[in-house]
Amino acid sequence: MDLVIRGARVIDGTGDTSYNADVAVQDGRIAEIRREGTGTRPTGARTIEADGLALTPGFIDMHAHSDLALLRDPDHSAKAAQGVTLEVIGQDGLSYAPVDDRTLTQVRQAITGWNGDGSGIDFDWRTVGEYLDRLDGAHGGHGIAVNAAYLIPQGTVRMYAVGWDDREATGAELGRMKRLVAEGMEQGAVGMSSGLTYTPGMYAKDAELTELCRVVASYDGYYCPHHRSYGAGALEAYEEMVELTRSANCPLHLAHATMNFGVNKGKAPDLLALLDTALAAGADITLDTYPYTPGCTTLVAMLPSWASEGGPDAILARLQDDGTAARIRHHMEVIGADGCHGVPIEWDTIEISGVSDPGLASCVGKTIKQAADMRGEEPWVTARRLLINDRLGSTILQHVGHEENVRAIMRHPVHTGGSDGILQGFKPHPRAYGTFPQYLGKYVRELGVLSLEECVAHLTSRPAARLRLPDRGLVREGYRADLVLFDPDTVAAGSTFEAPRTLPVGMPHVLIDGKPVIEDGRRTDVLAGRAVRRTA
Repeated sequence: MDLVIRGARVIDGTGDTSYNADVAVQDGRIAEIRREGTGTRPTGARTIEADGLALTPGFIDMHAHSDLALLRDPDHSAKAAQGVTLEVIGQDGLSYAPVDDRTLTQVRQAITGWNGDGSGIDFDWRTVGEYLDRLDGAHGGHGIAVNAAYLIPQGTVRMYAVGWDDREATGAELGRMKRLVAEGMEQGAVGMSSGLTYTPGMYAKDAELTELCRVVASYDGYYCPHHRSYGAGALEAYEEMVELTRSANCPLHLAHATMNFGVNKGKAPDLLALLDTALAAGADITLDTYPYTPGCTTLVAMLPSWASEGGPDAILARLQDDGTAARIRHHMEVIGADGCHGVPIEWDTIEISGVSDPGLASCVGKTIKQAADMRGEEPWVTARRLLINDRLGSTILQHVGHEENVRAIMRHPVHTGGSDGILQGFKPHPRAYGTFPQYLGKYVRELGVLSLEECVAHLTSRPAARLRLPDRGLVREGYRADLVLFDPDTVAAGSTFEAPRTLPVGMPHVLIDGKPVIEDGRRTDVLAGRAVRRTA
């Protein structure tokens, strides 16, 4: 064999009880699983002595923002060191394919806070297929650090076909969007995402989204919405997505399925009851969460949608006009902007986590209120200045979550793990570097919210099933050798809010297609990742 992992505690991803075995790898696949005491042990050109370490399938990050990071950073230890062997990108309705020249320029500016401005990257693709090919040929043709699957971003598609106007699409525009979605699915996308609190995707009415979901369903894909509210009206927003996908007969995967803000404290059981009712009626629903309470997004996302109509340049013009800026402030502080989920903004919960302009770095790590107090001004004045001077590129942490909701949702049988990891900024959310060891260390070992076997199933086979991957997500003969070895007694997230880029501990080996991506706790130079395309 190419490789034998000896004496591992195999947690196979099914949720069943673990067992001890040797696992042999040949040509990138699991060739033999020899349970302890059942016969001749396999031998190989290379051997890893597991000595009781847990051996699991590679973890699947169902909600990642590595769309440019995979092209920019061949190391990508932020995910590789967590045991992530596959990321799902193209999230929240905004990414870089399909585009034309105009759309590409606009989307690059719109999500600079998520991915950087892309300087140094040759944007030589326009279609979904060309982007996936670019991933395969990245870094001198060697590939990428981990595997990646792609969701067609509905907001980008609307930007392409309709623009930034808050209006219904014409029949011709809807037809063009449907063709773009169909082409993206044919070229290998696994589904479609939306960001329904982000412009311009949020301008789409349910009838338009239903038509696009019907196209996705015809290719056996799934719909992954960041829905219209995680605050005021959150339950109604979840119900809207359930009903929309039921009408379209399209599988539903709820992105970062949280219940945030004071209005939703203790209301996770209401969400789970809604999902259980739909599941009992035959709905195909899954969800993902990250194991932290704060959220993370861009500061511009907090604005009311009317202030974002027309795109980034129009937003900046409105912010620079005193009268319009006063209206924006009133919506945010008094009414509750739809960008802030219908809840009046609390500036002491908004922490600046990253800026595009290094000259604004002194703001990072402070809440908007703290930064304002230091200047002796009102928080809105500080926020407005930051938006203008950073040209909408600032990222934030939003401290509005509830621990009891986080724990309740992660216990649900259709739950999967997703980091929602934004890798940009001086002080990113620690979930970008710590989500998967945080599940295993804090929520399994320390708190006992999930058993180890059940948690591994949440992070491996369940997302693989959602992605319709026939040979990933389990430790099983014939499956791809995307594997993780970790110590259940010590595995932990090293990242914290104070030091968010610290790598995990207790996870010495990560393999993709049987190749060592992490070896003895260190990143190798192996680039075994490729684009994982939808299978017919």
